[in-house]
Amino acid sequence: MIRVDEKGFYGKFGGAYIPEMLHPNIEELRDNYESIVASEEFQQEFQLLLRDFVGRPTPLYFASRLSETFGAKIYLKREDLCHTGAHKVNNTIGQIILAKKLGKKRIIAETGAGQHGVATATVCALMGMDCTVYMGELDIERQRPNVERMKILGAKVVPATSGSRTLKDATNEAMRQWINNPVDTHYIIGSVVGPHPYPEMVARFQSVISEEMKWQLKEKEGRENPDLVIACVGGGSNAAGAFYHYYNTPDVRLIAAEAAGLGISSGKSAATTVLGTPGILHGSKTILMQTEDGQVVEPHSISAGLDYPGIGPVHAHLFDIGRGEFVAVEDEDAMQAGILLSRTEGIIPAIETAHAIHALNMIEYRKDDVVVINLSGRGDKDLETYIKWGGY
Repeated sequence: MIRVDEKGFYGKFGGAYIPEMLHPNIEELRDNYESIVASEEFQQEFQLLLRDFVGRPTPLYFASRLSETFGAKIYLKREDLCHTGAHKVNNTIGQIILAKKLGKKRIIAETGAGQHGVATATVCALMGMDCTVYMGELDIERQRPNVERMKILGAKVVPATSGSRTLKDATNEAMRQWINNPVDTHYIIGSVVGPHPYPEMVARFQSVISEEMKWQLKEKEGRENPDLVIACVGGGSNAAGAFYHYYNTPDVRLIAAEAAGLGISSGKSAATTVLGTPGILHGSKTILMQTEDGQVVEPHSISAGLDYPGIGPVHAHLFDIGRGEFVAVEDEDAMQAGILLSRTEGIIPAIETAHAIHALNMIEYRKDDVVVINLSGRGDKDLETYIKWGGY
């Protein structure tokens, strides 16, 4: 049975490895989160906003031309149709309601591709809360449209200028700020990473994805379970949401597509399960890319949302016990898969999602297997990268 224990561990991975100064913040969250989220008042507000603000349920779309191309029955779970353009808003809605009930007045967040930053800025505008988003300087350059969206929504965007100037460094900056402002501030982590209870909490808010998939498949296929679920994994929140209700259904294969960057052995990769070893990253024990003396290795991916040097502890556990099948997709292959989807189905995917599309070329499946690919976000934010890559 795959589930988190009371200390926040999935098997060997998880927990809360945090500095003493962060204990009050985490303990307040851990002591109150379960009872607040389980309350009828919370659930009513959460479900209402998911329906009327986010636009759920998102469609489960049968991709007929893509299915012909690969010889399987391929459905796309259209998280790209969520308000703000990606699955990220499912989590930020849940966390902003939680923050409000905890009496917080200020929100901080980190972002890589910018989708979580936009989703956080959006819910802060909705609830009238002050919002600061930390974003790597490099990511600010390559995800300019999302930076402008955050500013229009009223958020302050602060560049992280240390290290690789990407998601890891933005997370470091956000955690430092939270330590210095524990009383009035809530940190909305955007993925299934960080100290307990964050990985489980984010996965729970994202589990609406697989919850909908079950009844939608029942309507379309006469059964709740697909043969395969495929999702991209950086930290892994969209994958956690897509896998959540299938963790303990061994007949459903769970396929996670990581970013191999310029190649596994190139030194420019983010293929954590291939290159990583167990260690501590951002407050939890997981698998991460690190040197022999424990220094984090800088990741690389053409997609700003996948260049994270680790994976969430739930995914580390799935990999460790063999429940999840992990493939590493190179930049070039992901870009080609993004164009393929654009030209067969008229859907331009986020480059993160394009990694999941290419995974179909790397795994074996039977003809007419029912495959659900979680289309985690739309490609609007990546148009410049697509144009530069393809010379359009």
